[in-house]
Amino acid sequence: MMNRRQMMIAPIAGGMIATTFGRTGLLASVHQTGDQDPAEIIFLGGDIITIDDHRPKAEAVAVTGGRIIALGSADEVLKRKGARTRVMDLAGRTMLPGFIDGHGHCFAVGFQASSANLLPPQDYTVSNIPALVAELKKWATSEIVKRYKVVFGFGYDDAQLEEQRHPTRHELDEVSKELPVVAIHQSGHLCVMNSRALELAGITAESVDPPGGVIVREKDSKTPNGVLEETASMAAEMKLLPKLADAELDALGIRGMELYAANGFTMVQEGRSLASIDKTWMRLADARKMVVDLVSYPDLVATDEPFGIDTPWHSRTLKNGYRIGGVKLSFDGSPQGKTAYLSHPYFIPPHGQEANYKGYSTFPDEEANRKIALCYKKGWQFQIHCNGDAASDQMLSAVKDAQAKFGKDPARRDVMVHCQTVREDQLDTMQELGIFPSFFGMHCYYWGDWHRDSVLGAERAERISPARSALRRGMPFSQHHDAPVAYPSAIRILSSVVTRRTRSNDILGATQCIPVDVALKSLTLWAAYQQFEEQNRGSIEVGKMADFVILDRNPLKVPLLELADLKVVETIKEGQSIYKATSP
Repeated sequence: MMNRRQMMIAPIAGGMIATTFGRTGLLASVHQTGDQDPAEIIFLGGDIITIDDHRPKAEAVAVTGGRIIALGSADEVLKRKGARTRVMDLAGRTMLPGFIDGHGHCFAVGFQASSANLLPPQDYTVSNIPALVAELKKWATSEIVKRYKVVFGFGYDDAQLEEQRHPTRHELDEVSKELPVVAIHQSGHLCVMNSRALELAGITAESVDPPGGVIVREKDSKTPNGVLEETASMAAEMKLLPKLADAELDALGIRGMELYAANGFTMVQEGRSLASIDKTWMRLADARKMVVDLVSYPDLVATDEPFGIDTPWHSRTLKNGYRIGGVKLSFDGSPQGKTAYLSHPYFIPPHGQEANYKGYSTFPDEEANRKIALCYKKGWQFQIHCNGDAASDQMLSAVKDAQAKFGKDPARRDVMVHCQTVREDQLDTMQELGIFPSFFGMHCYYWGDWHRDSVLGAERAERISPARSALRRGMPFSQHHDAPVAYPSAIRILSSVVTRRTRSNDILGATQCIPVDVALKSLTLWAAYQQFEEQNRGSIEVGKMADFVILDRNPLKVPLLELADLKVVETIKEGQSIYKATSP
C-alpha cells in the first residue's frame, strides 16, 4: 500500500460547492470508479454521513490508495472486496468526512500544550487569581522552565476569573522575581508580565504605546501594571520566547497536529504564521512527518514580503501535506478582551476607559487600503481578522477600493475571519464583494454571558456570529475554534452554533441558531471550499481523499442538547488511522 505522503495531492475533477441542503434517503445504487480492482479497505456497519447533497447517506465506502473508489449499499460495495481487502466494521458508530479547520493556529496549539494551563472551568481549573498564581508557581518548577529560564502560561480569562479583572505584574511577581513570567490571555490578544519580564522586554514608564497596541498603566498613568494589549503584547512576547532548536520546534508542530487529529481534524490551518513557524512546517513536510494536512497564511501586518509567499510552497497544491495558501491580516483585537474595534461603545468599558470607548483598529484606513491593494496586485488570497463591526467596515471599504482599481475576481475567495459583530448591511456587502465569512460561533458558549452582560449588552450580543443571517442569503460559511483560543473541538463548535447555549445555559440569539446538517457542512465541505479544497475533500464522494472522522453517535439523531457529548472515536487520514480513542 502506498504511504499517504507518497501521493502528491492534486485537484480532481468536480463541481462547485452546493449551497442547497440536499435530499435525504439511503442510496439505492453504488457510485464507484470505472476501475474494478479490489479495494484496500471497506468501511461499513454504521451510519455514513457523506455531506453530499446528491448522495447524503451510504451503507459502505471503499478506499484504495488513500482515495474513495466506491460508496453506496453494502452489498454493492462489498463486490470490491478482494483477498487482501480489510473490512472495517463501524460497529454502529457514525462516519463523516474529516473535519476541516476554518481558522486556527496549529503551532500555537503545540506551544499551549507545552506551557502552564491557565484555562478556566470547564476546560481546566483556574477560576481566580490565586489559582492562576499557584498554577504558574507549579509550572515554574518544571523541567521546561529549568531549561529555558522563562515561565509561560496560556489561557487565563478575566471574564471567568472571580475577580473579573486581569492579574497585575505585582501578582505575577509572587511567582518569581528572578525569572520572567508571562500569562497569556485566552484570546491570545493580551498578556500580563511580571516586573522581570517587563524589564527584559524593555517596557518602562517612558515606553510609548505602539500603533495598534496599549501598555496598561497604574494609577499614576505612567507605570506599566503588567497588562499588554494587541501589538504591545505580541512584540513583548516575541522578545521573551526562548530560542529553540529545529528539533524542538518540530516537536511543537507535531504535538499541535496530534491534538487536532484527536479532535477529528484532517486538514488544519496556521492562521497567522511567522518565518520560524513556516520553516518548521517546511521541514516537517520535506521529512514526510505531517500528521494532518496544513494550509498556512503568513502574517502581512509587520511586512509587505512575508516569508514563504514567493516560494513554490505558495500553491493551490499540497506538497507532502503542506502549502501556503495566502496571507493573514488583523484589523482589530478581541471582543472578550475589549480590544475589538466597534462602531458603538462597549456596554461596560474596560477599567480606565471612558464611556465612549469603542476599541481600536490595528491600522489607519490608509494603511488598511494599501495592504489589501497589495494583495490584489500580487494575486494573494487573504484572511482578515475582524471581530468588531468597525473593523469589518474598514475591511469592506478597502476591498471596494481594491476592486475599483484592479477589478473583481470571483475566484479569489477572500475571507473575513471571526465576523463576530458583523451587521446585516455588512453581510449584504460581503455577498456583493465575494467575501467568505468564517464565524467564531463557539463564542456563544465560552463568552456569551460575558458579551451579554459586559461587552455588548443584550441586544447586540443576540446577533454575535450571525450564521443564520448568512444562511438566509444563501452564503456558504465556515465555523472555527481559533485554537488555542479554545480547544480545537469541532464537537464544541457544533453544539454551540446549533444551540447557542452559554455557560449559564442561556440561549444567546435563538434566531441565529443553524440546523445540524448545515453546521456539519460548515465544518467540512464549506471549510474546504474556503481553502480551494472542495474538489479534494469535505464530503465522502468517489475520487475524493479518504479523510474521515468516526463519532460514537450520529449527530443528526441525538437530542440537540447532547451534541456537546459526542466523542471522536477515530480519525482516518487517506485511509490510515492517525488517532484512536483509548476507550469508547
